[in-house]
Amino acid sequence: MSLLCVRVKRAKFQGSPDKFNTYVTLKVQNVKSTTVAVRGDEPSWEQDFMFEISRLDLGLSVEVWNKGLIWDTMVGTVWIALKTIRQSDEEGPGEWSTLEAETLMKDDEICGTKNPTPHKILLDTRFELPFDIPEEEARYWTYKLEQINVLGADSEYSIQEESQRKPLPSAAAQCCYWTYLGWGEQQTFEDPDSAVDDRDSDYRSETSNSIPPPYHSTSQPNASVHQFLVPVPVRLPQQLLLQSSSRDSCNDSMQSYDYDLDYPERQALSPTSSSRYDSSCNVSQGSSQLSELDQCHEQDDDRREKDSIHSCHSSGSFSRDGQAGFGEQDKALEVTGEEEKGRTCEPKEMKEDVTTHPTPDLVLHQVHLLGPKESFPKENASSPFTQARAHWIRAVTKVRLQLQEIPDDGNSSLPQWLPEGPAGGLYGIDSMPDLRRKKPLPLVSDLSLVQSRKAGITSAMATRTSLKDEELKSHVYKKTLQALIYPISCTTPHNFEVWTATTPTYCYECEGLLWGIARQGMRCSECGVKCHEKCQDLLNADCLQRAAEKSSKHGAEDRTQNIIMAMKDRMKIRERNKPEIFEVIRDVFSVNKVAHVQQMKTVKQSVLDGTSKWSAKITITVLCAQGLQAKDKTGSSDPYVTVQVGKTKKRTKTIFGNLNPVWEEKFHFECHNSSDRIKVRVWDEDDDIKSRVKQRLKRESDDFLGQTIIEVRTLSGEMDVWYNLEKRTDKSAVSGAIRLQISVEIKGEEKVAPYHVQYTCLHENLFHYLTDIQGSGGVRIPEARGDDAWKVYFEETAQEIVDEFAMRYGIESIYQAMTHFACLSSKYMCPGVPAVMSTLLANINAYYAHITASTNVSASDRFAASNFGKERFVKLLDQLHNSLRIDLSTYRNNFPAGSPERLQDLKSTVDLLTSITFFRMKVQELQSPPRASQVVKDCVKACLNSTYEYIFNNCHDLYSHQYQLKQELPAEEQGPSIQNLDFWPKLITLVVSIIEEDKNSYTLVLNQFPQELNVGKVSAEVMWQLFAQDMKYALEASTVIRIRKVLFQGEHEKDRLCKSADYMNLHFKVKWLHNEYVQDLPTFQGQVPEYPAWFEQFVLQWLDENEDVSLEFLRGALERDKKDGFQQTSEHALFSCSVVDVFTQLNQSFEIIRKLECPDPNILAHYMRRFAKTIGKVLMQYAEIVSKNFLAYCTKEKMPCILMNNMQQLRVQLEKMFEAMGGKELDPEAADSLKELQVKLNTVLDELSMVFGNSFQVRIDECVRQMADILGQVRGPGNASPNARASVAQDADSVLRPLMDFLDGNLTLFATVCEKTVLKRVLKELWRVVMTTMERMIVLPPLTDQTGAQLIFTAAKELSHLSKLKDHMVREETRSLTPKQCAVLDIALDTIKQYFHAGGNGLKKTFLEKSPDLQSLRYALSLYTQTTDTLIKTFVRSQTAQVHDGKGIRFTANEDIRPEKGSGVDDPVGEVSIQVDLFTHPGTGEHKVTVKVVAANDLKWQTASMFRPFVEVTMVGPHQSDKKRKFTTKSKSNNWAPKYNETFHFLLGNEEGPETYELQICVKDYCFAREDRVLGLAVMPLRDVAAKGSCACWCPLGRKIHMDETGMTILRILSQRSNDEVAREFVKLKSESRSMEEGS
Repeated sequence: MSLLCVRVKRAKFQGSPDKFNTYVTLKVQNVKSTTVAVRGDEPSWEQDFMFEISRLDLGLSVEVWNKGLIWDTMVGTVWIALKTIRQSDEEGPGEWSTLEAETLMKDDEICGTKNPTPHKILLDTRFELPFDIPEEEARYWTYKLEQINVLGADSEYSIQEESQRKPLPSAAAQCCYWTYLGWGEQQTFEDPDSAVDDRDSDYRSETSNSIPPPYHSTSQPNASVHQFLVPVPVRLPQQLLLQSSSRDSCNDSMQSYDYDLDYPERQALSPTSSSRYDSSCNVSQGSSQLSELDQCHEQDDDRREKDSIHSCHSSGSFSRDGQAGFGEQDKALEVTGEEEKGRTCEPKEMKEDVTTHPTPDLVLHQVHLLGPKESFPKENASSPFTQARAHWIRAVTKVRLQLQEIPDDGNSSLPQWLPEGPAGGLYGIDSMPDLRRKKPLPLVSDLSLVQSRKAGITSAMATRTSLKDEELKSHVYKKTLQALIYPISCTTPHNFEVWTATTPTYCYECEGLLWGIARQGMRCSECGVKCHEKCQDLLNADCLQRAAEKSSKHGAEDRTQNIIMAMKDRMKIRERNKPEIFEVIRDVFSVNKVAHVQQMKTVKQSVLDGTSKWSAKITITVLCAQGLQAKDKTGSSDPYVTVQVGKTKKRTKTIFGNLNPVWEEKFHFECHNSSDRIKVRVWDEDDDIKSRVKQRLKRESDDFLGQTIIEVRTLSGEMDVWYNLEKRTDKSAVSGAIRLQISVEIKGEEKVAPYHVQYTCLHENLFHYLTDIQGSGGVRIPEARGDDAWKVYFEETAQEIVDEFAMRYGIESIYQAMTHFACLSSKYMCPGVPAVMSTLLANINAYYAHITASTNVSASDRFAASNFGKERFVKLLDQLHNSLRIDLSTYRNNFPAGSPERLQDLKSTVDLLTSITFFRMKVQELQSPPRASQVVKDCVKACLNSTYEYIFNNCHDLYSHQYQLKQELPAEEQGPSIQNLDFWPKLITLVVSIIEEDKNSYTLVLNQFPQELNVGKVSAEVMWQLFAQDMKYALEASTVIRIRKVLFQGEHEKDRLCKSADYMNLHFKVKWLHNEYVQDLPTFQGQVPEYPAWFEQFVLQWLDENEDVSLEFLRGALERDKKDGFQQTSEHALFSCSVVDVFTQLNQSFEIIRKLECPDPNILAHYMRRFAKTIGKVLMQYAEIVSKNFLAYCTKEKMPCILMNNMQQLRVQLEKMFEAMGGKELDPEAADSLKELQVKLNTVLDELSMVFGNSFQVRIDECVRQMADILGQVRGPGNASPNARASVAQDADSVLRPLMDFLDGNLTLFATVCEKTVLKRVLKELWRVVMTTMERMIVLPPLTDQTGAQLIFTAAKELSHLSKLKDHMVREETRSLTPKQCAVLDIALDTIKQYFHAGGNGLKKTFLEKSPDLQSLRYALSLYTQTTDTLIKTFVRSQTAQVHDGKGIRFTANEDIRPEKGSGVDDPVGEVSIQVDLFTHPGTGEHKVTVKVVAANDLKWQTASMFRPFVEVTMVGPHQSDKKRKFTTKSKSNNWAPKYNETFHFLLGNEEGPETYELQICVKDYCFAREDRVLGLAVMPLRDVAAKGSCACWCPLGRKIHMDETGMTILRILSQRSNDEVAREFVKLKSESRSMEEGS
């Protein structure tokens, strides 16, 4: 630590001198100090400042400001790095620095300035060592400090712990004066710097080089040293600290600050983050009644804690030379309960005497501190501090040792001002300044203030020092009796008569001329005083007393005695009629009756003596004036002052052209009449023709600027007073005030305090007597009405005492009000007092802030002229403001909701806070005082913080107490636990009770700032934020612990943890709390709440468990349904109860998710996705179980239909569930999952319908067989005659009868049992079965062995190769439909179609028409009537993928050009190379195809005998019956890649184009005496060659011919044409396939 000394010398500005009224502000390390304001372009301040510096990496900011009417403007600034400042013990000449316009910032800290201005400032800056004491003493204290710091590291509640728990940013230094440490008495008015001491250090905007601290440590942006508790990094020895020895209460009139630089556990306490306040800020005894439970033991703990600290802090004393004296150890360790007796705010049982001992930690401190002197360190012992810091500590030590030398008078009933007492040496709020002292140098230091108070301000500012000044009290007692025995309010009035002066005479009041009829006046017939008629009301001297004095001086003894007798009678009447007044005065000043009687006699005689024996020497110093009226044409005046005492008049010099002149001239007078008055008049000197003429006519040639008339009797001692200038007549235009220093030495009287000080003494003692002695600590509020009710301070008797004293001795009413306000400030927490103080301060504000049109004196200047003392009142308000903030920070304790009276006091307290803010803004004219609304808001938040912590720590007890539950839990189970969640609902209940109490009780009271503060909303916001923080942490920790237990301790540990259902219930409570109180708060509007994220894992876990429950429930539901035979749930519902049960359970589960009302769309999407999976699993499980056994149920009548209805109902309910989950707004992934599930269920229903339809196959086969038999009996032509058509229709009915009989019975049942959707699916399946069966059994009948031999193979045994046809062979006669039979079938199909349409109740006509089964059947019927050539042509055109899917054929220009390797097909059995040439005759259009078989390659064939491959080439197409259709090559022996080079010619005719033809190439193995074996096949359509004309083809060989349904149908129709050779050959050709190889 180092001391930075800065001397602000002077400055030079560019511009007019009139526009500059500047002051300088210094800022360093979060501290600010300011000079006075000086006018002119070359101002000279010559002021010194000192700062304690702990960081040399910062800088000193110097700002020059120009004072304005409304706001100040900055002239310029300069920033000086601390590292560049010199070190010296002597002042230097200083350095000129150029002021610059802007500051440079880096990391929120000032690092320099830019933009120079033409202005300069002269500063002398240096680091110095401020004090010097012997090195031995310095080493001693350094060693002691090191010991304490070592001990403090082990303290129970260390500063590190406090900073970790709730960090409080500590300012490195705070602005203060040595006066705070008791260095001297209050500041004087002589010092020109007095105007800026606390105004700037306390409430100017406090700029720092760092980020400002959070609200809970400095809730006001403009903070003073009086307001906050700043942790200090260095501790001083405990014995140096002056600690308060008693707690404060409503009856304890003396409070103080503890100036504690030792214990961090006490320093860290703040209004908002104190651990003491944590426990005391319990919920009020209103609706929640949460404070009763722990009230007594908290107070007990609170007292025990404080007493133990006192016992330690008062355990040592010091001798005069500064060395420690430890003789008083044992006595100091005992702290009895005497100091507790005066408390009225505590329970009765707490009033007993209590003897407590220090805590072990504090005792440990004592033992080390009380060690012997031999423990001094050696000379070379290293110090933990810098040399400057050591000097600093030594300085503070010296001062405090001196302060402890104040003697004690032993009066136990009065406050203790010894070291045990509160801050010895601190002056009180009611002490007047000592005019003989100059104000000490402002010093900036780090100072920690620890508050401890109950009823009022706990500061020496609020103490009443006059209570102990017996000498002053004795004098005030006499003066009070003198004022009351012959009160000026009821003195004899003058007996004025109209009087005409025969010679020039002058008015006693205004000195104006009285002469003749034109200037008649008034004359008192009793005392002879003469004055104008307009001046008679200004005379306030008592007529009787004045007459007695006059008669005595003129020798009229008889008249004098008469007058004296009249005065005696009046005093006797006064004493007889008002004995209670004098009794109260006697009691107030504790005077015994004998002395009181004697004093009454003395006072009466002094009144009778009057001024006959009175004389005084009066010294008047005319200092200055402010705000004078401008009388000259130039807008200014040339003022001078005349001072007249009696007949003696003196004047000052003239100050030309100045409305704020400074004279500083001293005049001496002798006065021999106490009824004389001092007339001080201010004049504007004129030297023109008008003034000379005026001088001829009047005694006054100059313009009148104002006057003040002072009664000599109101003067006492030394006074430094501002007097407002008054008018002389109604026409006078005056403004401003004049400052006078008056010293009075009265003959025969000792030198006493001024009457303002005496009045203060009277008021304080009277207040003390009425409140602390008579009222037992309570304040009696007098009943008064009217505009001047605020001027009534006491009941009638006491009020008359102070009013008469004030009237006789010239005490202003505003001074009375400010004095009473100061007294009330020590009792501001008593009932009714805040309202009185608020009214008082509002009137004080109005007095100073009300600027009349006739004056140009600002409110701050008017206030600066206050006789009460500007600094004194400002500091009082500062302390009061701070204390109000502290008490508002515990408003639940101090103003319980159950007490309407205390709630009204709370409202008045806020009004008082607002009045203080108004005072700072309007009277002090500060730029940015803390807004009252923000201060109250911060206090409310602070209270809520500590309230929440209290209910959190005492949740179980408070909950049990509030709801009268007798539930005992062990201590470890009363807080949050992973095994039990009961703690959180209780906490939520308590939080809600707090919010409700704030909303219903405190919001209605604290309604002064409706736009800025709503206590209910602030309560909800703060409570939610704190609750959210704890809840989030607890759930995160719970998640981690659950995972660990399951991973490392096994599944059985799950049973010991809370169930997911418990977390769900807690989730609902948290949701309700948020929705009810939080979501509409402005802070949280538009934000996605966090709380769903806390519970996400637990909700997902619940969904996992719910899935298992749902599946188990599903199985149970199906089992029950199966036992009941899948009965319909009702006659209207066609499904069974298992579907209802399943979806009831799913809907219940979803309802729980829905009621969570999750506001986070992302988390809601997670829930929906997870629940969609559950739905999918459950429904697919249902479908799987039903499908598994469905075939077994198909034999039963209704059951299959009901099961299919169930599947359809699943789909319907799923759709409803989809809509309930959000429909189109549902998360895409969840929606896709449900849509996919819907498709799967649809597929399952289709499969069930197909199974059900196929179950009728046997019976339909039988019906169709009967239809075929009936159809086979139909004979006749197929012409279109009417008779033939009728015959065909009749035959169709006959043919359909077996099928219709079957369908009628079943479809009637299906129509009643199946749901509409299921019915249509069943109809579709029956339609499919009927159509395919008719096609299979009637239209395309299979072949017998005999038929195949006859039609196809003609002497060949190749039936084994008919793989396609062989599947359909049965032993039956061959049938080939005649045209009539085809016509009958056509009509039958129409009839069946109409039947399945069922007049719109069945399948749609469009479906039936487009049904592929019907189209296939009709196509087959249509083929019956086509020629063989047409069928073959259709086959060639439709079958394009017969071998290798039509792929793999490669073309080259000729046979010599080989294609690229690989045919691109899978598993070819070889390859054939052919050259194809297509020629079309230009004349006839006939086509000729030449095919050259070049070779076969890569033949794959295994054989043990001779292998003789040859190639067979066949032309397939129409119109080939009369042409050569097939050629074969020669065989090649044992050659797997034979070359043939044989050419064949095919003639195609001109009927069709090449696209209707194809070449089929077959490679065979020639066998003698048995059939040839097929190696492979290839098909090459000629349409591929047509465009080329000629090409070489490379055809891969396949194993067989592939064809689609059309090809198969054509083949089956052609197979029935036994008489058609082309048909037989075509069927055989397309039925060939690769033969079995040997050994395979």
